[in-house]
Amino acid sequence: MFSCSKTLRVSLCRLLQTAVCLLSTFLASAQAPRALPEGTLPNDVRLQPLKDLDGYFPFHPRQSPAEWAQRAEHLRRQIRVALGLWPMPERTPLNAVIHGKIDRGDYTVEKVYFESYPGFFVTGNLYRPKGRNGKLPGVLCPHGHWNNGRFYDQGVQNVRKEIIEGAERFEEGGRSPLQSRCVQLARMGCVVFFYDMIGYADSIQIPQDLAHGFAKQRPEMNTTEDWGLFSPQAEAHLQTVMGLQTWDSIRALDFLTRLPEIDADRIGVTGASGGGTQTFILCALDPRPAVAFPAVMVSTAMQGGCTCENASLLRVDTGNVEFAALFAPKPLGMTAADDWTKEMPTKGFPELKTHFAMMGAPDAVMLKPLLHFGHNYNYVSRAAMYGWFNRQLKLGQDEPIVEEDYHRLSIKEMSVWDEDHPKPEGGPEFERKLLRYLTQAAEKQLAPSCDSLEHYRETVGGAVDVMIGRNLGEVGELEWRVVKTTKQADYEQTLGLLRNTTHGEEIPLVVLRPAKPAMRTAIWLTENGKVGLFEGQSPTPDVQKLLQAGTTVIGADLLFQGEFLADGKPVTKTRRVNNPREFGGYTFCYNHTLFAQRVDDILSVVKHAKSTQSGELVLIGLAGAGPLTAAAVAQAREAIAGAVVDTGGFRFGRVLDLQDVNFLPGGAKYWDLPGMLALCAPVNLALLGEGEQAPEVAAMIYSKANAQQKLHPFKGDPQQVRREALEFVLRGN
Repeated sequence: MFSCSKTLRVSLCRLLQTAVCLLSTFLASAQAPRALPEGTLPNDVRLQPLKDLDGYFPFHPRQSPAEWAQRAEHLRRQIRVALGLWPMPERTPLNAVIHGKIDRGDYTVEKVYFESYPGFFVTGNLYRPKGRNGKLPGVLCPHGHWNNGRFYDQGVQNVRKEIIEGAERFEEGGRSPLQSRCVQLARMGCVVFFYDMIGYADSIQIPQDLAHGFAKQRPEMNTTEDWGLFSPQAEAHLQTVMGLQTWDSIRALDFLTRLPEIDADRIGVTGASGGGTQTFILCALDPRPAVAFPAVMVSTAMQGGCTCENASLLRVDTGNVEFAALFAPKPLGMTAADDWTKEMPTKGFPELKTHFAMMGAPDAVMLKPLLHFGHNYNYVSRAAMYGWFNRQLKLGQDEPIVEEDYHRLSIKEMSVWDEDHPKPEGGPEFERKLLRYLTQAAEKQLAPSCDSLEHYRETVGGAVDVMIGRNLGEVGELEWRVVKTTKQADYEQTLGLLRNTTHGEEIPLVVLRPAKPAMRTAIWLTENGKVGLFEGQSPTPDVQKLLQAGTTVIGADLLFQGEFLADGKPVTKTRRVNNPREFGGYTFCYNHTLFAQRVDDILSVVKHAKSTQSGELVLIGLAGAGPLTAAAVAQAREAIAGAVVDTGGFRFGRVLDLQDVNFLPGGAKYWDLPGMLALCAPVNLALLGEGEQAPEVAAMIYSKANAQQKLHPFKGDPQQVRREALEFVLRGN
């Protein structure tokens, strides 16, 4: 028995070796012709390591206010899309409650809570000066990542050390540098609202360890319905902690400016660290603040390490210094310390000075470098802020402004919740409920965009521009290098490399030209690249029919297809940055997804084809390339005469893995893939994989464009349907 077993093993081994040889021979014969030598990868910048939050983020000032205005409009849209604020959510009733006044002699402190979204509460303390007449300036104070946030107490030993080092002046007040600035600003005549970041102090509905400490995907929250934060579905709907916090800040500004004693023309915002992030993001988006002071945060280096400071799409091709520049020409003050901001005096601030000068306000930007201190918002840093606010808000205080001691509030005195004001619901079920509300509210906000093609392009198209990162007009400069041309009996085959010199990208192409003069050009896309155009070394029957019909056919290896693969194996997972926490924002805050990059490649091929080929241009997206093709047509409408798109029923909202090759932040929010199909109007669109009826939103927008006859869904036998779809597009019906 044992000898038979050994013989059998030898036979099986030989059979397996033979099978491997046959498979290798088959794969070799199935490979498309190469533009590069075997083992050589395209010279493409995207093959380098991914960028992360610790990268380098320089700011390049524009040459004129007009040029900056165009860039600023794009940046604000990018921020709003990334944070789930495009279009801006409905401002629902705040239902603000103010209670528990504490009198401290020259100022009072009250407890505040209100609803930024229905049932979702912002909590904080309101400091008001006493003995002041007339309208008063207001200041928002987000706090940052100090332990317990608004309730922070660094203890006796720490404050004594800081007193010795010159960072604080008083043992009592210095134990809470967060309360200190609120007290001093109130004594200077400002009404101050000091509010919680999500999960800190009284903000208990979404816990801190989730909002700021999330590390691992939760299977129970990763579902196609009733999902939770940080899931692929939340990312696909652009629902993030950073988005929630930014909306809280906007609503906090609503609350503050609606107080009867507030002078709405004199509003300041200041916070440090994570509170600094909230400061410059709020001031980039909202026109109401008159002065800003983000401390120890604005930098060309580390951009913010917390999950509440990162969101997919947010910092692709930009960074915090440029975000801060959006506040110009209004006055912007900052501090730097012995942390990631330590190079600001030479990297970042000089560019901001140039920028503010170009905007006509050379003295409206200030940096106080305090590099002998670590990361802080200590007394010395606060003193710089007091002087800045005093001058810019016209507080009339004699300078230098020196803090006096005060009696700190206890947690009980600060907390907004008590027997008469009970804590609201929270936890996982509330989390699901909140995201469900956000989804439904976004659908309601988006509904008016379907009123006209122009409105739809502005709203949904404006979001897709950010999600993909490029439209046809932003492709850049191209160079075409022919590697080899061979003539066959009925067509000519050219292999070459299409280089995008603007973006540092390189795409291997094969161009098949018919023997007779070409009437049109078809870019044929597959999930495996240009190999999909061939059976062995010959074009597939469908491609041959196109050639016989006088159509030039172009095949491309998009990023991580074909010649981009060192081992020849298809990519099944997208790359992620070297961060153990399973948060999509750590990768896609700084890098476009593979889906978006492949669409960018298609746009480069489209631009190349339009400039080098004759006749109309059509796109054909089959064999898994349908969603990519739909997005490319949406971004290159005017250049495309027709398209065949086989969606296979794909939806971004059904992707359950952040590393799926088709994962796209925001992909589900704007009517999902049908929303992109709608953006193709009025291009002739042969639609496969959607059944007998086109998706409702696509049919609606095609109707608004008076192009109903140009949207045609096909259903039936796959080969017959493919043939009919190709004929539909080539006819131009």
